[in-house]
Amino acid sequence: MTEEKKEVALNEKQQKVLDMISEMTVLEIADLVKAMEDKFGVSASAPAVAVAAPAAGAAAAEEDEKSTYNVVIEGVDNKIGVIKAVKDILSVGLTEAKEFVESVPKAVKEGATKEEAEELKKKLEEAGAKVTLK
Repeated sequence: MTEEKKEVALNEKQQKVLDMISEMTVLEIADLVKAMEDKFGVSASAPAVAVAAPAAGAAAAEEDEKSTYNVVIEGVDNKIGVIKAVKDILSVGLTEAKEFVESVPKAVKEGATKEEAEELKKKLEEAGAKVTLK
């Protein structure tokens, strides 16, 4: 079974929204999806998977360059400490930080410089997270 990609024609408004979303981080897109689910009373389970796939491809491309790194939490030994660290690093509320930590493995920062990635890794590991740089 081969899957054919069909080109979708978008009007001006739709193209503008698509362009805006393509400039967002994965965390910003996740927040947007959550807000849309709440507002419209729907679930976007399948689109959330579709959004994650391009991010994985981008991570593979960045891995080849090695000028930027993704800081990924792989596991958590001290959940409370890691939630606090994520809250500070991402400048989000406690609830968002808790949801983030409960969904690991997950990238805390994408496209970070080596120095920034090492600093974030150190902070997260001191808080009780298992972190990898990709």
